[in-house]
Amino acid sequence: FVFFFFLPRLIFGTLYPAYYSYKAVKSKDIKEYVKWMMYWIIFALFTTAETFTDIFLCWFPFYYELKIAFVAWLLSPYTKGSSLLYRKFVHPTLSSKEKEIDDCLVQAKDRSYDALVHFGKRGLNVAATAAVMAASKGQGALSERLRSFSMQDLSTIRGDSSSTVPPSVTVRTSSKQSQPKTSRSASEGTGSSGKC
Repeated sequence: FVFFFFLPRLIFGTLYPAYYSYKAVKSKDIKEYVKWMMYWIIFALFTTAETFTDIFLCWFPFYYELKIAFVAWLLSPYTKGSSLLYRKFVHPTLSSKEKEIDDCLVQAKDRSYDALVHFGKRGLNVAATAAVMAASKGQGALSERLRSFSMQDLSTIRGDSSSTVPPSVTVRTSSKQSQPKTSRSASEGTGSSGKC
């Protein structure tokens, strides 16, 4: 349901003005350029206000129809709604508060830069610590595996001197009978069919 109201607003409220803004920039017509800049300023304020009004007023009868009518009023060359709103309300308000707004934007920019640097340093420290811990754990696990392999090799070498069984052959005993079995790697390495 909302899609049928969203699509006309997307086409007439965004794409149509965007195309004519492109034509104004291309033709370098200052009058058209100013007209479309006023529209985009009003449309940005409308979109911001709409974020909140959609939450609280969406139950209002004909709410979506009124929004479409408002966008059409903004665009109409007969009503010149966007330039009217801009000249009567937006320009005087922004002109009187311009210094305060600029100061707030500079402070916000400085704070966001400081916060970005602070959190960036913390993030790099956390990542570096995690990398060092992972490397140390990985190295410990690797040395454990190497040590266990070398201990196994030593035990099989010691076993070689007392018996004639090759190192790759393991002996398993069961309760019924005891018979030697070869491991898969031993049978593949010798090229035999897998039986001793």
